[in-house]
Amino acid sequence: MKKGIEKILASKFWWIGLIIFLFAVNFLASVLHARFDLTKEKRYSLSKATSSLLSRLDDRVEIDVFLKGEFPAGFRKLANSTRDFLELLKEKNRSKIHFRFVSPLDEVPGTQILYGDSLARMGAISINLTVQRKAGQSSNIIFPVAVLRYKGRELLVNLYPVAKRDMSQTDINSAESLMEYQFASAFDKLMAARKPVIAYATGNGEPADGRVQDMAETIKKDYTFLLFDLARQPIIPQKEFDLLLIVKPSLAFTEDEKLKLDQYVMQGGKLLCFIDNLYAEQDSLSFKPETIAFDRNLNLTDLFFRYGLRINTDLIMDLQCDLIPFVVGGTPDHPQLQLMPWNYFPLLSVEKNQVNNDLGYIAGRFVNSIDTIQTEGVRKTPLLVSSSHARIIGTPALISLNENKIAPEDEKFQRNKILAAVLLEGKFTSIFRNRVSQSQRDSLASHGLNFTDQSVETKMIVAADGDIVFNEYVPDPENPEGPPQMLQMGWNKYTFTEKMNQSELGKLFNPVANRQFLINSIEYLVSNSAISQIRNKEIVLRLLDKPKVEKNRSLWQFINIALPVLLVIIFGVIYQQVRKLKHS
Repeated sequence: MKKGIEKILASKFWWIGLIIFLFAVNFLASVLHARFDLTKEKRYSLSKATSSLLSRLDDRVEIDVFLKGEFPAGFRKLANSTRDFLELLKEKNRSKIHFRFVSPLDEVPGTQILYGDSLARMGAISINLTVQRKAGQSSNIIFPVAVLRYKGRELLVNLYPVAKRDMSQTDINSAESLMEYQFASAFDKLMAARKPVIAYATGNGEPADGRVQDMAETIKKDYTFLLFDLARQPIIPQKEFDLLLIVKPSLAFTEDEKLKLDQYVMQGGKLLCFIDNLYAEQDSLSFKPETIAFDRNLNLTDLFFRYGLRINTDLIMDLQCDLIPFVVGGTPDHPQLQLMPWNYFPLLSVEKNQVNNDLGYIAGRFVNSIDTIQTEGVRKTPLLVSSSHARIIGTPALISLNENKIAPEDEKFQRNKILAAVLLEGKFTSIFRNRVSQSQRDSLASHGLNFTDQSVETKMIVAADGDIVFNEYVPDPENPEGPPQMLQMGWNKYTFTEKMNQSELGKLFNPVANRQFLINSIEYLVSNSAISQIRNKEIVLRLLDKPKVEKNRSLWQFINIALPVLLVIIFGVIYQQVRKLKHS
């Protein structure tokens, strides 16, 4: 038998066959790819919606990921996770997906402009890290983003929505869970034949000044943004507008204006509303230490009630809140100021749902509470809620700066998860059902619209605070005499500094949370519902039980360190004894 094997090996045909076989195996391995995802949550699999988008690509997609350089462990893990995910995308469409990792400190080819400067102009949020090295401290600017380019269009993808400097394992896990949604949403926008149209309603005192500049610029990046005068236009064209945005109206809506809103919804139109039911402004406290909060009488209560909610004429006070400066001493000419919690500026918690996921806290200003009404055919999902240490005060409410001179009475702050924003989905019933006049019917018909008392399947989001999407201004530190510097929506002009970011509140507060809440809300209302479902993908973080590990520390050290060595020694001794017995 031994001679037979030697004869086969000596045959040149055997060696030729072996070479052909190995060549064939390598060739098949280069063109055929297989991956088996054995994780419970399908961590390394793409959804059908993402796979469908990738299969429809008809041109090259260039992806630049700006996570190249010397980073702390958390950002290195994020970079590795991004690379693994992009490899997964490339497996689905190898000829169209191309990616590379770029340092923000590199220069854009053909220019002397750094990639980091270009990213800042695109609206990317940078994270300034101070790293301790042997030679001393070094500062490192990180842009955890990617830029996608397709058919002459480009889009920014945020890889780290929380945007905190201290990245925890939970933050990394959250970023990995959202990664597929972020890229799928970007592909969908780049491949869309037209940009969705977002109409900003005016005519009822909605602000159109610098307070909504950041909101407008944020929307314009991905959508067509235009103003729409609700008072002057006869109808709201549902086929032309993908979404109607109503922000902090201050004048009452007439019945004709409510009819326009109602019929827009009945035809399948989407609403995104940020409503302040009370007149309560921080500017009023600049002139005197107290002010009265009172009802704006917007005449929208019955409309929203029919759809399934009620915005109450009250205010949420929360121990989980933002800070404002208070006079604690000094003289009238030189007062001593100190930042103290202001319970009327709650930091709202984001409920985990199909719209949002791990955003951090949303900064609110004089927020009203919302009650949901049982409505047939309408599903309700809480989006923003207070903390577990909140309370409600009714109107007319006296708001006084003197309230914070004494510690708040904690026993009054016992309410948990007071609702401040809600998503409504389903088929809505018209408020004008059985009471629309013939003249109103004729007016609608003259503009090609028949009155409808039951909507098709549609959805809307209502938040009981208009200031969520407002931005503030501060003097430019580099040019104090020049125009003021715009802050992002939700940023507090008293607490946006680097010193504030290092405080405990700064660690909790996500600097892009308000902006991301607006973006997520618009995307959910106007984008492909299949893509929105990807947001629900959850990667389970399986951590060790620390108390159990500490309790049995010696046992686990023995199992992981000493036991393998001991097993090798035991195996060696047994092997030697068997060998001695066999050859003795």
